[in-house]
Amino acid sequence: MSELKTALVTGGGRGIGRAVCLALARGGASVAVNYASGEARAAETAAMIDAAGGHAVIVRADVSVFSECEEMFARVRAELGEVDILVNNAGITRDNLLPRMTPEEFASVLGVNLSGAFHCLKLASRGMIKNRRGRIVNIASVAGLVGNAGQTNYAASKAGVIALTKSAAREMAKRGVTVNAVAPGFIETDMTSPLGEDIRAEMLKNIPEGRFGAPEDVAAAVAFLCSDAAAYITGQVLAVDGGMTMGG
Repeated sequence: MSELKTALVTGGGRGIGRAVCLALARGGASVAVNYASGEARAAETAAMIDAAGGHAVIVRADVSVFSECEEMFARVRAELGEVDILVNNAGITRDNLLPRMTPEEFASVLGVNLSGAFHCLKLASRGMIKNRRGRIVNIASVAGLVGNAGQTNYAASKAGVIALTKSAAREMAKRGVTVNAVAPGFIETDMTSPLGEDIRAEMLKNIPEGRFGAPEDVAAAVAFLCSDAAAYITGQVLAVDGGMTMGG
């Protein structure tokens, strides 16, 4: 990761976020582990990094609230220095069929998943543009590429993240800052564990690799996009989905 040494990962306490934190720490970054409510899990992630010889801090913020994001960035800068790697991973679901979905369910998902990514990207971009270096990776979803029944709010938020990624990449490309997205498919996490076996079996039929992904599969893609090896890659969406959404 060369001089890119301070990483902020939102929603870093579990699942994909935790795997990303660990991968970036292995690459030499000091990691700020963000959480909204799961302090114990965030502290566990930080402890795992420290035990492996890295350095991590935990910082609370609801990313849907801009003022809390401002406070988070101020604390990270004070403790670790300017943020030069940002991974917008925090996300929620409020699944429901369209006729039953409430405006509150729609707004809350967009608030965290899309507005939260914008808030953090905006705050990180200032220092990155000034220093003419930085890596931003937004965690999207294959739902944002192809949609998903019962997830109009989630799919809309992730499609928005993809558009946000491409627009930000165009703005910052000449400033030494890359902005990319990773779109996970079906990954074994706490978010997917409640799904019934019938649903899981049906989904498995649509995955050419014939298996569900692990958080580490996504983390490896994120770590690559944050590395020097990906310096000439920006504005891209990398699907980590076992081939589920490959084009025809």
